[in-house]
Amino acid sequence: MTAVQALKPTPAYDRSSVEATIQLYFDGLYESDVDKLGAAFHPTADLRWQDKGELQVLPYQDWLDRVAKRPSAKGQGHARHDFVVTVDRSDESTAFVKVQCALLPRFFTDYLVLMKLTEGWRIVSKSYRFDVRE
Repeated sequence: MTAVQALKPTPAYDRSSVEATIQLYFDGLYESDVDKLGAAFHPTADLRWQDKGELQVLPYQDWLDRVAKRPSAKGQGHARHDFVVTVDRSDESTAFVKVQCALLPRFFTDYLVLMKLTEGWRIVSKSYRFDVRE
């Protein structure tokens, strides 16, 4: 490492722009708003989870169809249970975000991969797990 490299400041990544995308995601889930979810996700994204030990993969558009048909947590008067657990940015265009949220009675842990594309930050992949609670 040269002296110039040693003095060069580490770039400060704008965490707020990633969090704005995550907030769209949270709002879209809570309100069952496919427009907000569409603004948060890249159209080629997919969702992944395990069911009885088998990997399940659902294209994002198929998931949006499901979201559009379900009653919203907001409309049912449910309290919000969404928050960011961690944001891990490896550079100015890639982030891994762990969040927790709920669509009662299911409480989810979501692992979201985001990339900063020409249209801004978008979720390009979602893997999740959930617990059912009374």
